[in-house]
Amino acid sequence: MSTQIDDSLNATPNDGDAQVDTRSDAEFLDALGKRVREIRDRRGMTRKLVAREASVSERHLAHLEAGEGNVSIVLLRHISRALDVPLIELLAVETEDTVERRLIRRFLERLPRHRLEDVVFRLMRDFGHEEAARRKRIALIGLRGAGKTTLGKRLATTQGVPFIELDGEIEKETGMPSSELFALYGQTGYRRIEQRTLERVIRDHDRAVISAGGGVVSQPETYDMLLSNCLTVWLKAQPEEHMSRVMAQGDLRPMAGNDEAMEDLKRILNAREPLYARADTVIDTSGLTIDACFQKLREIVTS
Repeated sequence: MSTQIDDSLNATPNDGDAQVDTRSDAEFLDALGKRVREIRDRRGMTRKLVAREASVSERHLAHLEAGEGNVSIVLLRHISRALDVPLIELLAVETEDTVERRLIRRFLERLPRHRLEDVVFRLMRDFGHEEAARRKRIALIGLRGAGKTTLGKRLATTQGVPFIELDGEIEKETGMPSSELFALYGQTGYRRIEQRTLERVIRDHDRAVISAGGGVVSQPETYDMLLSNCLTVWLKAQPEEHMSRVMAQGDLRPMAGNDEAMEDLKRILNAREPLYARADTVIDTSGLTIDACFQKLREIVTS
C-alpha cells in the first residue's frame, strides 16, 4: 500500500476542454481526502464499513480522509468500489460544489438505473448545442381528431414554413395508401417505413411543421428521433371529442360495426398517455375553439 500514485494522475491532459490540475501534492491529497469523506457521508456509510468493504485498515482510511501520507492506486480502486463510484470521480480536478450540483447529484443517485437513459436523453435534448436547430421544426402528435392538421397548416402558413403530414409522405414515398401498407407489411413493416420517411423529412427540412401519425409514439427509435429533432407538442383531447371530430370530418368508420369503439379509444389513450407525455409540452384542446388552441400553440412556438 505504499506505492505512490503516478504523477501523471495529478494532471489531466489539456485537450482544449479538460482542466489541468495545478495543485501541489499536499493540496491534491487534501482534496482527495475531502472527496472520499463527502462521498462516504453521501452514501451514509461509516468509515468502518468502507474500510471493511475496501479491505483496508480503518486507520489507513482515516489518514486518507485527513489528506495525510501516500496513497496507492490499488487502494483507491478498492475504495471506489466500496463507495460504488468510478475511480475518476475520486481523482477528478476539484470544482466549485454548488447547492444545485449537490441536488442534481443526489437526485441522480436515487434514480432507478432504468430511468437514467431517459434523464440523459432529456438533458441532451433540452440543453444540447442542437437545441436552437431542433426548435425550428415543430412536430404535432396525438390521436386523430386532436387538431394536428388544422392547427399545423395554420401554424405553417403563419411561420412561412412547409406543412408536412408524415402519413402523406409515407404514401408518396411508397405509392400506396396507408391501409394497403398495413395490410401488406403489417404494423412492424409500416413502422419501419415510417422511421425511414421521418429520417428523410428531417434531413431535407431545417424548418417545418410536421404532423405525425397517432401511433408514432409506439416505435421507440422513431419517437426518439422525433423528440431529438423537433419541438414536440402533444395535442390532447377527451375521447369523446376525438370521436366527434373524426365523425364530423365525414369518417364514420370508427363507429361502423363496432359498439365498443369508444372503449377501444379510451384504452388506446390510456396506454399511450405516458408516451405522449414525453413531448416538450401539451395543449389540451378539449372544449376550446380553433382560435384559442392556435393562440396557445403560437405562444409555445414563439416563447
